[in-house]
Amino acid sequence: DGLTYGSGCQLRAASLRAQSRGEPAISQRSKGACEQGPSIVTPPKDIWNVTGAQIYLSCEVIGIPTPVLIWNKIIRGQYGVQRMELLPGDRENLAIQTRGGPEKHEVTGWVLISPLSKEDAGEYECHASNAKGEATASAKIHVVETLHEIALTK
Repeated sequence: DGLTYGSGCQLRAASLRAQSRGEPAISQRSKGACEQGPSIVTPPKDIWNVTGAQIYLSCEVIGIPTPVLIWNKIIRGQYGVQRMELLPGDRENLAIQTRGGPEKHEVTGWVLISPLSKEDAGEYECHASNAKGEATASAKIHVVETLHEIALTK
């Protein structure tokens, strides 16, 4: 029935209830939790900072099986999304890091940019996928010349 039961007893009870309603018996398909598509636990947040700064975006995703996480920079044209640039590419000031956790079936990924330049401004997308689906979240990096500009622009 696609549900996860806390114990074998709960599974048997649900199976007996289904049979009493004339439905087929429920059987165990796999041990552990049922498969589910990725969902974003903590999306990246917009960043405002000055050129030369060190910044990072982070993204936390959960799913079963554990999702694969990649980062893209969205390059927009005048008619919406023009193309996606898979990161890190050949950028010397950009690094990508991914690790499992903190929870089981969870992945956390980061984009680190140092030093920040005007060319790094734009929208960055965290994209997670597994056999059951995909999920995305994005954030914008705004690059200014002085910290004083942040208060004025925001």
